[in-house]
Amino acid sequence: MLSRVDGMDTENAPSIVLGDVEIIRLVEWQGPYIPARTLVPDALEGLWEENRDRLAPDHWNPDDDQAVVALQTWILRSGGRIIVVDPGVGNDRERPGSVFHHWRSDFPDRLTRRTGIRPEDVDIVVDTHLHADHVGWNTTGPAGEWVPTFPNARYLLPAADDFHFGPANAYGGGLRVDDRLIYEDSIAPLHRAGQVVSWDGTHRIDAALTLESAPGHTPGSSVLRVDSGGERAVLVGDLVHNPVQILAPACSSCLCLDPVGAAASRRRVLERAVDERELVIPAHFGGAGAVEVRRAGSGLTLGPWAAYRTL
Repeated sequence: MLSRVDGMDTENAPSIVLGDVEIIRLVEWQGPYIPARTLVPDALEGLWEENRDRLAPDHWNPDDDQAVVALQTWILRSGGRIIVVDPGVGNDRERPGSVFHHWRSDFPDRLTRRTGIRPEDVDIVVDTHLHADHVGWNTTGPAGEWVPTFPNARYLLPAADDFHFGPANAYGGGLRVDDRLIYEDSIAPLHRAGQVVSWDGTHRIDAALTLESAPGHTPGSSVLRVDSGGERAVLVGDLVHNPVQILAPACSSCLCLDPVGAAASRRRVLERAVDERELVIPAHFGGAGAVEVRRAGSGLTLGPWAAYRTL
């Protein structure tokens, strides 16, 4: 069972500044999640141990072989607007058989307490894809009466995921009851409120921010590119769950709907990150949460971790 404890709850949220864009990190939870070889089943047996010094303890617990993950939301200030990326799990959701079942956290209060941002201040919400831990705080309210958490925001949803997980496709093909529950409590209320902007391929948010499709983890999985003042980053969602996938980009997670497609997207995005010197910001990295990627022979390796300032 995951613990809902954040030891940094009383601190101001850390941030990264790239040109005129500020990227704020808001952690909801961090800790051991599932066995490492379950999370990334194709990783070679010795890969974790060979990279113990780079993976432990922030990304892997060698003692019990648990992968360490973070549940976190990234908040961007760009062009005078506030953009929330992947707003977490949400409270009181029906998620049978999941650690997120009836999850409780103080995310909206923490957002204001640690960043000074109120839900009504948010201009745009980006869901990189439509899995439960990326869309939960899209909405809030008593069960069955869900309304948008961010009343003045446009919600940018990848069209391929909106279709795949929506009613026109029997909620993910009818394979998992969770997909229907997630859509009904976290996506459908946005449509009813008229706050959805559906996009495909690429979508320009402003001069510094561009969304780009990177399918595989889900049909509509996407990345958000930041380019300001000669400095760059790419928020990759669940394209990379653990640093071991930077060391072995061909290895997809157990959560990817199309592992082969995810691996192709991962390689493409990471190769560009090297070429463009983009800081890679995944949704679930523990530790510093973001890292530069470097070439090592014919492969890739981890470069410097992100340096933050405190708000």
